[in-house]
Amino acid sequence: MASFEHTLTGDADQFIAYLDQAILTGSVTANVEGSSDLRIGQARMLVRVYERFGALGGNRVSLSVSVLSVGDQLSVAAVASGGSTAMFWKVNTVGEHAFLQKAMDAVSDFVR
Repeated sequence: MASFEHTLTGDADQFIAYLDQAILTGSVTANVEGSSDLRIGQARMLVRVYERFGALGGNRVSLSVSVLSVGDQLSVAAVASGGSTAMFWKVNTVGEHAFLQKAMDAVSDFVR
């Protein structure tokens, strides 16, 4: 499992649309497996679960991204998993790290 956390300022809808575009155009096999948009008062939680085929490992890799939004303050947590073919421990985590890097790059590019 590979993970990343970051805080930034911006519009939650613009950010999640940008993230969707960045992740989905980064791989021909990437898709949104699930999503959620929750609200409590001023707080909002947007969740995306992306999945793609990892050619190097010959398997599927998932990326879960949660965005907590309060006003224009955004807190992002991204977790990638899957990609290993070993039964009892992870041998190949290259796919996880590569998928997570897409999210990290998108966050960095959105901030600029």
